Amino acid sequence: MIIWLNGAFGAGKTQTAFELHRRLPGSFVFDPENAGYYIRKNVPRELAKPDFQDYPLWREFNSSFLRYLDQHYSGTLIVPMTVVDPRYFEEIVGQLRKDGVVVRHFALCATRETLLKRLRSRGERAAGWPAQQIDRCLAGLADEAFREHLHTDELSIRQVAETIAERLGIALLPDNRSRLSRWKDRIATQIRHIRF
Repeated sequence: MIIWLNGAFGAGKTQTAFELHRRLPGSFVFDPENAGYYIRKNVPRELAKPDFQDYPLWREFNSSFLRYLDQHYSGTLIVPMTVVDPRYFEEIVGQLRKDGVVVRHFALCATRETLLKRLRSRGERAAGWPAQQIDRCLAGLADEAFREHLHTDELSIRQVAETIAERLGIALLPDNRSRLSRWKDRIATQIRHIRF
């Protein structure tokens, strides 16, 4: 099974993905952005696009690679990735589903104010690229293609992960970490995913 975590920047996708991963034995977090960074570094300037999702190759690669992993890996794949264009979503997730892959999609939703607050808390500028994408993401995720929505404004990362697990009917390991350990894990995840 693939658990796809969608949402605007600041919605908590990556933190939720790694919370699920820590508590779901045999799971693996797959990051579609890595293919985008590879493409971006290996395309002549004349062919460059502002968003790597606009490259058909990015969508084809991620769909193919996830299909491969689903066929050869017995664990659960967790994919934290913002995709708000229904056409692109259909090319990746829709194609996987047509190929018989079980993909459960959750759009982690929050208000604009909550998203901006979360972005500021992780050091993003109010005028930075992630903040500039909020309105586009909120509008895109309102499309019927992106159901099932999970509103996270009042939920902790732990609660979001547990809600997803409950909706999927899967058991997570108990979280016996101290509050300090959970905080350290979240900071470590955040640092590992800083993009330069």
